[in-house]
Amino acid sequence: GARRGNFEVMMRGTFANIHLKNFLVPGVEGGWTRHFPDGEKLTIFDAAVKYENERVPLIVIAGKEYGAGSSRDWAAKGPALLGVKAVIAEGFERIHRSNLIGMGILPLEFDSGANRDSLGITGEEVFGIEGVPTVAIGKDLIVSAKSGKGEKKFTVRVRIDTPTELSYYQHGGILQYVLRTLLENRVQSTEHRVQKRVD
Repeated sequence: GARRGNFEVMMRGTFANIHLKNFLVPGVEGGWTRHFPDGEKLTIFDAAVKYENERVPLIVIAGKEYGAGSSRDWAAKGPALLGVKAVIAEGFERIHRSNLIGMGILPLEFDSGANRDSLGITGEEVFGIEGVPTVAIGKDLIVSAKSGKGEKKFTVRVRIDTPTELSYYQHGGILQYVLRTLLENRVQSTEHRVQKRVD
């Protein structure tokens, strides 16, 4: 309980499984990555802090059933605190997909049959996601991946599946949604009381 209640500990534990395989550091297992453009090898936490200081938002590129076997409470909170804004995967574990939305992370799915290998994505590219401000249930978005070898574009599908999930994402997550709803209700209640006094 003390460990899971400490966000500093849990942020460092996010993506730190000793069996994690990050293709940015081939042949190495665990919570390691490379920082770009310098290519420095760092822990994922240290790289995320560096990117935050550089104001670089992050994405995760993943395979099938992303989030399966996850620890429910921190599997989405950790990436959100590390600056992850979207996950592009071949597929999502059902509950984890919803939890990502609740933390303001956009779940995106490759077109059927497409994946990192078939698209020739190395992870060293600079990614852009077109159309995020107008995201909608099941909408297709275009992702651009730029590198020294040129630019590739591919289509992904927004895995926001219900109007409620869309509302959560548009507010930046479920906590922001709840707080804004409470604030709006309080303002309306205050305005109603003021109106009654004026009457």
